[in-house]
Amino acid sequence: MTASKRKLFVTTALPYANGSFHIGHIMEYIQADIWVRLQRMRGHEVHFVCADDAHGAPIMLKAEGEGITPQQLVARIAAERPQYLNGFHISFDNWHSTDSEENTRLSQDIYRRLRDAGFIDRRVIEQFFDPVKSMFLPDRYIKGECPKCGAKDQNGDNCEVCGAVYAPTELKNPVSALTGATPVIRESEHFFFRLSDPRCVEFLKGWTQDGRLQPQIANKAQEWLSTEGGLADWDISRDEPYFGIPIPDAPGKYFYVWLDAPVGYLASLANYFGKTGGDFEAFLADPETRQVHFIGKDIVYFHCLFWPAMLHFAGKPYKMPDNVYVHGFITVSGEKMSKSRGTGISPLRYLDIGMNPEWMRYYIAAKLNANVEDLDFNPDDFIARINSDLVGKYVNIASRCAGFITKRFDGRLTVDLPAEGASLLADLRAARALVGQYLDDREFSKAIREIMALADRTNEYVNAHAPWELAKKEGAETELHQVCSVALNAFRILTGMLAPIMPAIAERVAAFLNCSFAAWEDDSPLVSINTYEHLMTRVDAKIMDKLFDQPEAAAAAPAKAEEKKPSVAPVAAPAAEAETAHISIDDFGKVDLRIAKIVSAEHVEGAAKLLKLQLDIGEDRPRQVFAGIKSAYDPATLVGRLTVMVANLAPRKMKFGMSEGMVLAASDDSGEVPGLFILSPDSGARPGMRVK
Repeated sequence: MTASKRKLFVTTALPYANGSFHIGHIMEYIQADIWVRLQRMRGHEVHFVCADDAHGAPIMLKAEGEGITPQQLVARIAAERPQYLNGFHISFDNWHSTDSEENTRLSQDIYRRLRDAGFIDRRVIEQFFDPVKSMFLPDRYIKGECPKCGAKDQNGDNCEVCGAVYAPTELKNPVSALTGATPVIRESEHFFFRLSDPRCVEFLKGWTQDGRLQPQIANKAQEWLSTEGGLADWDISRDEPYFGIPIPDAPGKYFYVWLDAPVGYLASLANYFGKTGGDFEAFLADPETRQVHFIGKDIVYFHCLFWPAMLHFAGKPYKMPDNVYVHGFITVSGEKMSKSRGTGISPLRYLDIGMNPEWMRYYIAAKLNANVEDLDFNPDDFIARINSDLVGKYVNIASRCAGFITKRFDGRLTVDLPAEGASLLADLRAARALVGQYLDDREFSKAIREIMALADRTNEYVNAHAPWELAKKEGAETELHQVCSVALNAFRILTGMLAPIMPAIAERVAAFLNCSFAAWEDDSPLVSINTYEHLMTRVDAKIMDKLFDQPEAAAAAPAKAEEKKPSVAPVAAPAAEAETAHISIDDFGKVDLRIAKIVSAEHVEGAAKLLKLQLDIGEDRPRQVFAGIKSAYDPATLVGRLTVMVANLAPRKMKFGMSEGMVLAASDDSGEVPGLFILSPDSGARPGMRVK
């Protein structure tokens, strides 16, 4: 038990509610869950909450495309969450949504406090407007070249290459990600949080440098704060149509999703206390309460500048984060995950094929530390660590000794231990302090190394005394009893240290050893055990092939037909096949549709209708495709856009070169809607993803 009891409010980043969890979400939840479970075992008061980030234009537009309401889309996504969270033993106390009464109330309250304190400005700004979609474009639906470093295909609010933050109108060669149209500039009144206010700057210089952030993040914050020209004020409003929280006393205006999303942490806590009878305001106001956030490195700017400044200047009972723990991304064999290359990991597929969730929890823990570093998932390393560490070292201790206790000693252990064995157990108990400190500091990999070193020592003890030989030796009953009792007591101590990492195994061991792992330091003596049952199997290399296999397209359910929609036809130099009334799902499964990024586009000399496109679909080189869309698109507006292509169409030798596929576009055969419209995937799609 630590000297004083902590009061902890712990969150992970809110997942956006327009899609299922990916392995990056699961990695973050596992990291936070291990830390939270340690705190609970140490007797601290912990409230571990999260929520769906449910607002914003992407959800509104995706729901519109599916012909449902945003609320229906969010509810459908929310219904998926438990299978992932339960599957990987994530122990949130509460899961809520930013589209809630609590979040509306708290977001509007914080806004009013900031407004009354002089931190909100109203200004008429020039903003990009999509003339085809007839709406102001959210930042993420504007693509172009970064005004700072020149990187192409960057979003309208920040650059993923250099980290710069800017206004969408600063982008070079902007295009609408919704329609491909060149956006026009129109005026609109917007609301701004005055992040440039000297009071904000002074506060953030202190808050970011007082030890609550990792050194890498503190240095990055200092860099932002020292940028020439200072911090830019933050645009916190959006015009209708928009799915979000209305701004008080401002009809037609809504909070930008990044204002109300972090407030969702508070809303989930308030919702939880409403269920359990806790006092939300008193808990936040308590100086002993510690607020901790686990996030990825891609959202540091929002969590380490906007969020603490909002909370600080909103005043009590709101409090600033005491720590923001930032982690890196997850890669596979040193590369970004890619479904097209067979290196994408689906958490649900992992569970569906029968892989043990505690393998993943252990492996992630073995690779994580307190720095902002990417974690690499290497299949060979995964197999070796699980089979060598967990099965060969840890489980091996119990499997080799438990049978002798149940068969020869009626399941009862002896407390009369030899000096060597007692010394080993004393060393293991003493090591808990170091392991606990490593886990508390989020140095999980160091904790794993220490635990496995202790498992090695235990196995050395067992090997030296060879209970399987003692069992054959006449007159060695007492020594056999002692050796196996030492081994199982050691196994109990090791399991206690692994319990935050592998809670389901700990639960099974508790039933086997008739003990508890509720407390970090529990040295009550083991008295008797139950019959040993196998705790963990080895990883078969063949199952890794299944993990990285891509599901057959034919497994996808057919979509419902939509009436009064323009027909969708492939557009390319090869003529489209005649339409048929119906096809089977097997027929559809033969078509390999892929997300493609347009790397280059140019006119074809001598061709009246064709553009030559180079398309990146996640392969070693781009595909060349000739598309009959010259009448609808200026080639310059296509570069950097994502579209959909047929990837398994047989290459065709044409007058102008080889065409290696075709892109898809929509057209209205009736002529009421003239023109061609190439298809664009939703935000978040990546080159090479399969459409099914």
